[in-house]
Amino acid sequence: MKTLLNLIWLVLAGFWLAVGYAVAGIICCVLIVTIPFGIAAFRIAGFTLWPFGRTVVDKPTAGPGALIGNLIWIVFAGWWLALGHLTTGIALCLTVIGIPLGIANFKLIPVSLLPLGKEIVPSDRPFA
Repeated sequence: MKTLLNLIWLVLAGFWLAVGYAVAGIICCVLIVTIPFGIAAFRIAGFTLWPFGRTVVDKPTAGPGALIGNLIWIVFAGWWLALGHLTTGIALCLTVIGIPLGIANFKLIPVSLLPLGKEIVPSDRPFA
């Protein structure tokens, strides 16, 4: 079931979201100072390609640098990315078929809002 949901997600939304995050990652990697944001954008891009069966958890080794980076990220990118995922998720949940895709969009909100100090791991829930 996860594979079917991932394929539908990939065709309808995941590919374009991943391309957007990958372009943002490339732009962030141009400057040395913004490379951590670029790496986070690439991590989100991979997650948006195949979100079902994986989840985001806090990285145990994250320190104060991740906190400072997340504050900078929220100001410049995180709030509008999270808002975009929220509105898209609500719109997808208006149809019965779109509910799992809307939930996947809601899963992207925490990592798009605070991407540093997070890691993506396999989930043990059937549709997560």
